[in-house]
Amino acid sequence: MRIFWLLGLIWCLGVNLKAQGHPPEQITIDQAVNEALEKNLGLLAERYNVSIAEARTITARLRPNPVLSLGADYQDWLGAGFLPNINLGPSEVNFRTDFVLERGGKRQSRMAVAEASRSVAQLQLLNSTRTLVLEVQEACVEGLQAKANLALAEENLKAFNEIVEVNTARVNAGDLAQVELVRSRVAALQYQNAVLQSELRLRVARNRLQSLLGRSTFSGNFDVVGELRRDGQPVSLEDLRRQAFELRPDLQALIRDQARSLADLRLQIAQGKIDFTVGAQLHRQYGSALSFPGNSVGFFFSAPLPVFNRNQGEIERVRQEQRQIETRIKALQTDIRNEVENAHLQYMTASNLLRRIEKDMLQQARDVRQTTEYSYRRGEASFVELLDAQRAFNDTMQSYNEARAEYARSLYLIDSISGKAVNP
Repeated sequence: MRIFWLLGLIWCLGVNLKAQGHPPEQITIDQAVNEALEKNLGLLAERYNVSIAEARTITARLRPNPVLSLGADYQDWLGAGFLPNINLGPSEVNFRTDFVLERGGKRQSRMAVAEASRSVAQLQLLNSTRTLVLEVQEACVEGLQAKANLALAEENLKAFNEIVEVNTARVNAGDLAQVELVRSRVAALQYQNAVLQSELRLRVARNRLQSLLGRSTFSGNFDVVGELRRDGQPVSLEDLRRQAFELRPDLQALIRDQARSLADLRLQIAQGKIDFTVGAQLHRQYGSALSFPGNSVGFFFSAPLPVFNRNQGEIERVRQEQRQIETRIKALQTDIRNEVENAHLQYMTASNLLRRIEKDMLQQARDVRQTTEYSYRRGEASFVELLDAQRAFNDTMQSYNEARAEYARSLYLIDSISGKAVNP
């Protein structure tokens, strides 16, 4: 068992050394979005819906196939010996071809339905792209925020490790009580735990981003780089609402689906009209010893009688489907109004909070911590005061990192809700 344990330890060390030997794979937010659009498995599967819709347009353009019929009758395969006075012959063969004549514009209606369905599939793909872009951008923001929080935790740990070193020297010199050193060590251990938790959150954020990028194996050297987005004032609420109604692909898909339903209604009405079938036949009758062979030509016409089935059920189905689509459009428009209002409110709140922290809190918290730490090193402040100052600084910096991330998220959310993310 010890041998296996040692082999496992050696393998883990080798993997870590190998990972450390490779330079980190850095990627920006724009690069992450482009890679996700190319390799995300969910989006790749969604693209097949467009290909399927295009294949259906080919089927819609096709005309009915003609029918070829071959017949043979009174064949003397059993050796009965047909004679004129015996009503068992002579042998006959016939060749017949039938053609279906579609009426009511069925082919044109099928083509219109197929073309509209393809447009719906394209718009639905565009909406899936919009959703994926927002998810990737938010995952990148989450990774950058996790990196900032990790750097803050490491900074706090470094500061308290220095305090522990100073307190150790003061205890050895008899200038400080042993209990004060223990308290500083406990505080340092707490910040060490905070570093471990921050590292875990960063790794989870990186793995989530790599999953969105369509990567099957996750790299430990993967890292998202860049600054969190800081734009100017976005468009007004009214302009944002107008852009959403004009550019949102999910709303445009429903509107196009409504047009497809109208084309489907015309198709189902056309399906209720009967089709004619015309045919031609060449008949060959072979003669016997006392008669001559004869050829004849026949023409045929057939049409079903629309007594019971006039496609009433499908026509009613499409009409109910139209009402359903109209209701869905109204519901989505209401959702869009709500999303636009909330996104704009989220942006304004995040913007105000970020400016407030940067203007009123950030520098003050940093100055208080530095002053208190300096006073503590000189023995003019208590350890409790140092902890309070450090915690206030840590809370302020975490709030600042969260405000920066929330502000960036609100900007990406506005682009997504308004449709500008996929309609630049």
